Amino acid sequence: MTASVPAPLPVFPADFLWGVSASAFQIEGSPAADGRGPSSWDAFTGEPGRIKDGSHADVATDHYRRYREDVALMAGLGVGAYRFSVSWSRILPEGRGQANPKGLDFYDRLVDELCARGIAPVPTLFHWDTPLALEERGGWLSRDTAERFAEYAAVVAGRLADRIPMWITINEPAEVTLLGYGLGEHAPGKSLVFDALPAAHHQLLAHGLGVQALRAAGARRIGIAASHSPVWTAGDSEADRGAAELYDLLTNRLFADPVLTGTYPDEGLAALLPGPVAEDLRTISAPLDWYGINYYNPMLVGAPEPADTAPGGAFGGIELPGGLPFAIREIEACERTDFGWPVVPDGLRELLVGMHRRYGDRLPPVYITENGCSYGDGPDPATGRIADARRIAYHDGHLRALHRAMEEGVDVRGYFIWSILDNFEWAEGYRQRFGLVHVDYETLQRTPKESYAWYRGVIKSGR
Repeated sequence: MTASVPAPLPVFPADFLWGVSASAFQIEGSPAADGRGPSSWDAFTGEPGRIKDGSHADVATDHYRRYREDVALMAGLGVGAYRFSVSWSRILPEGRGQANPKGLDFYDRLVDELCARGIAPVPTLFHWDTPLALEERGGWLSRDTAERFAEYAAVVAGRLADRIPMWITINEPAEVTLLGYGLGEHAPGKSLVFDALPAAHHQLLAHGLGVQALRAAGARRIGIAASHSPVWTAGDSEADRGAAELYDLLTNRLFADPVLTGTYPDEGLAALLPGPVAEDLRTISAPLDWYGINYYNPMLVGAPEPADTAPGGAFGGIELPGGLPFAIREIEACERTDFGWPVVPDGLRELLVGMHRRYGDRLPPVYITENGCSYGDGPDPATGRIADARRIAYHDGHLRALHRAMEEGVDVRGYFIWSILDNFEWAEGYRQRFGLVHVDYETLQRTPKESYAWYRGVIKSGR
C-alpha cells in the first residue's frame, strides 16, 4: 500500500524563518574536553536510577567533534536558522570568573561554519545545564546564579555578537522549576514542590539581567523560549475549574506575565517570592524583540480525587505526587507519540490565539522555538530507508494549525523543529527519538529520515 501524500501546505510569508533546534548537553558529548567544567546534568546522570535507560551523555551524538557534518545536514535541508545552546560550563567552567578560551573557540567555529553555509546562528544561553559549581552554591534557588548568568551572557556576546542575528536567554524556565526543583525528575533532582518557586523568579531575573548584558554588548534581536500549553478543564465543577486555573497560572502565566506585563499573575504568589520583587519585575520585563514559544500538547486538568497521584503527569508521563491541588487527566480518543504525549495540532492555534488575546500589543512577534514528536522508526533492514510517516503527519498538522493562527491575527515569524538529530533525551536517555536525522548510537552514523526530505520540500516551496 502506498502512503498518502499530504495536500500542499498553505502559503507562508516569503520571509518566514524555517529552522531546526538542538541543545548542548543533548548532542555535544566531550564533557571534559578543552577545559569544560561539569554541569548539574553531568552530576545527575551519574546518580544511579536517575536516567531511565541507565545511560549518560558523555558521547551523546558527538556533535562537539562532528559539528561540520551536522551543519552540512542542515545546509542540505535548506534551513534558514539553527537554534543551538551554549554550554555555560564550557565557557565558564566554574560558572563565573575567567572564561575558557577553548570553549569560546568551539562556538566561534560553529558560528563561522553556520554563517559560511548561509544558516543564521540562534544561540540559547541557558538550556538546563547549570554549571555544577553554581548548583552546589544553591543553583536557581540562589539570586547569585541570576547575577552570574548576566556575566556569562556578556562574555558570550562579547565574542559572538557580530555574527548572531537572534539571541535566546533562557529555555523553558517552567521545566527547570517544576521538574528540576519541584518534582526531582530532572537535574538537580530536588523535590521541593511549591518551595521551588524561587527558582522560577531567579530564572526570570536572569533573563532580564541577561537582556541588559546582551544589549550592552551589542547583541541584536533578543527573546526567550518559554514552554506553553493550552489548559483544558476536565469537568464542569467549580473545583475542576479552579484546579485548571491554578495549573494555568503555575505553568503558563507565572512565566509569561512577568516578561510581558511586568507583573506576577497573583499577589499571593508574588508574596512567596524572594528579593525586591517589584524592582526585579522592572528588570524582568525589559522590552523584547520577539517571544519564543515551545509547544507540544494541551493539558487536561481537574480537581484531584482521593489519593490521586495524577498518573500520566504534566510532563511526559511523570507521575505527580499526591496532595497537589490539581490532577492531570488523559486526553481520550487522541493519537499519541511514542513518548505518550497526545497529538493535538489545533492546540497550537488555540494557544497562540489565546496568548494574542490575553497580551495584545504586549506580545511581540512570535517564533515557534520548539515543536516536535518522538517516534522510534529506524532504518529498514533491507533498504536502510527510515519511513517516519507519523512525524511528517505531525508537523504537517501543526504547520496548518500555525497558519490558521496567523490568519486569525497572530504575528508568527518562524518555526523551529525539535530536533535536527536524535539525541540524549534527558531523563529518558536514548529511548525517545525526536530527530529528522536518525543517529545510530553505536556507530554515530547519521541517516536522514523521510521527514527530513519532507521538511526540505516544505522549506523549498516556501522560498
